[in-house]
Amino acid sequence: MIEAERDGGLHRLILNRPDKANSLTREMLLALEAGVAEATKAGAKVLVLTGRGKVFSAGADLDEARAGLAIDPVWERVSAAVAAFPGLSIAALNGTLAGGAMGMALACDLRIAVAGARVFYPVMKLGFLPQPSDPGRLAALVGPARAKMILMAGAKVTVEEARDWGLIDRVVAPEALTDEVAALTADVLAADLAHIRAIKGLI
Repeated sequence: MIEAERDGGLHRLILNRPDKANSLTREMLLALEAGVAEATKAGAKVLVLTGRGKVFSAGADLDEARAGLAIDPVWERVSAAVAAFPGLSIAALNGTLAGGAMGMALACDLRIAVAGARVFYPVMKLGFLPQPSDPGRLAALVGPARAKMILMAGAKVTVEEARDWGLIDRVVAPEALTDEVAALTADVLAADLAHIRAIKGLI
């Protein structure tokens, strides 16, 4: 349910469970963790996280969440691995981003979304805590009040509004998502890996 594709220095991890809105199981999270580790080990310059279908991810599979996945440390390990990736990481959001899936998107360097999608994180409603690193990353992007709107008030924010807040970097038509990722990664893919790491380290 996680596809891995490699195109030179670009590694793509694809959530492929569209019949379940790409809701994440523990098996999928472990595969994502392994995929990021493999991309890092292979010296990838770009890491892209995206999904199949019209939803990036609805978050945790609810059956598994109720059975303990909601508090499993694997979520934080995935986010930490993405955040530590030394190249450029991009969440190419092919649709709505919800729940625990927001952690990996927040850990990326850039977030590109298709028009009309939404972003929400219903931890208050569901009675779960967010991943430990998520509130800080979210507040760093949108400010504490808007982070509370998402995490406490349960706001469902359009990606267009989220772009104005600083949570989403660009909004494009669905058919333009691949081209936008290509445009944003061209300079990185043409650069030396050490140079990429040095600039990212400075930022």
